[in-house]
Amino acid sequence: MSAVYARRHTPSTRGTRYTRPAFAAAAVALAAAATLVTGSSAQAAPPAPVSAATARTYLGDLTVKAEGSSDGYSRDKFPHWSTQSGACNTREVVLKRDGTNVEQDSSCAATSGTWKSAYDGATWTVASDLDIDHVVPLSEAWKSGANSWTTAQREGFANDLTRPQLIAVTDNVNQAKGDKDPAEWLPPTASYHCYYARMWVDVKHHYKLTVNTEEKSKLSSILNGC
Repeated sequence: MSAVYARRHTPSTRGTRYTRPAFAAAAVALAAAATLVTGSSAQAAPPAPVSAATARTYLGDLTVKAEGSSDGYSRDKFPHWSTQSGACNTREVVLKRDGTNVEQDSSCAATSGTWKSAYDGATWTVASDLDIDHVVPLSEAWKSGANSWTTAQREGFANDLTRPQLIAVTDNVNQAKGDKDPAEWLPPTASYHCYYARMWVDVKHHYKLTVNTEEKSKLSSILNGC
């Protein structure tokens, strides 16, 4: 049985949290009143990545190159969160997808629900406790080839719902990840490492991003053990 937490948090240093309209604050506050509930909850579920065998093949296809410079990088060059349908932006679509019994208000903001963070196993009942992680971080993408993309291409990458690039996870865990690649950071839940490596390689392969030597070595080690 998983504990379900509702807590206060410090502001995200990665800018992943969506600022809600004031009229939704009361609903969020009511949801925060429940500090422990029981019952099953959903595991965050982005689109399934390629198999470990395919990921190993994809990894071999990736260009190995020293990580580029972060000169010129800005999160603003990867516009997000984009409108997906009606009042719903990408963040709210992912929250709805990755949660259980998610209720949304007229602006599409999630006012209640239950979310299980795959990275650390924690379960939350307040949407503001979740960040939407870019599995391949925006800065990492920039240094791996996205610096040469158009703004429209970077926007597509930052809001990609068709590949395993976006996932709702505990905000503080996402902040600890920062812009690190798998050689520098992996989810606290060791049993998720194989899935995470498959996600990472799937995304990098689709977007033809490069990998550095240490990154490739770590991913190879993980995938060989899947």
